[in-house]
Amino acid sequence: MDTSTREMVSQAYDETVAEAMAQGHNTDVAHKEGITAAAMFLASMQGTDDATARALIEALGLTPQ
Repeated sequence: MDTSTREMVSQAYDETVAEAMAQGHNTDVAHKEGITAAAMFLASMQGTDDATARALIEALGLTPQ
C-alpha cells in the first residue's frame, strides 16, 4: 500500500473512531467500527474483496488515540 493510500485509510479509521467515541461507544467498539470503515474505503478504492481489504487494514496496526 502506498503512502497516500495509507494516509487516507488511516484518516477514515480515525474519523470513524472519533465519531463512535463521541456517540458513547467504548474503545473496543470504536476500533471495530474504524477497522470496518477503513476496510470498506480501501475495498472501494482498490476494487478488492472485503476480506482482503480487512486483512490489509488490520496489518496496519491502527489503534484508537
